[in-house]
Amino acid sequence: MSTTQKTPPPELRYHPNAYRFLFAALRRAQQNMGRSQAHGPDDDRAHISGRELLEGIREFALEQFGLMARTVFHCWSIQTTDDFGRMVFDLIERGELRKTDSDQITDFDEVFDFEEALVNQYQIDVSHAF
Repeated sequence: MSTTQKTPPPELRYHPNAYRFLFAALRRAQQNMGRSQAHGPDDDRAHISGRELLEGIREFALEQFGLMARTVFHCWSIQTTDDFGRMVFDLIERGELRKTDSDQITDFDEVFDFEEALVNQYQIDVSHAF
């Protein structure tokens, strides 16, 4: 996925902050993977897969919200990774994100469990405390 517009219209199905977070996580994942910004509608250099985006979402959520990440997602009506897939493909249909021929909504199906990935695997970095 790569971005073509920054602010989603309010009539989308999830909380507006969920879309802002998605775009920020997408940009962060692109940067972390060394993918440049797209320069035009046919430039796929910025593209990342659904699974890569979800890993970026997980990392960014833990950084931004810590142990509250799952709760924040719940407040935005995001219960599973499938919800991020619906968000992405809604934005693709609206022309706000682009996809390649290999991108499918099923790329987001049950990629990880929020309880496990956002709560059970959460680690607090205490290296600076000691």
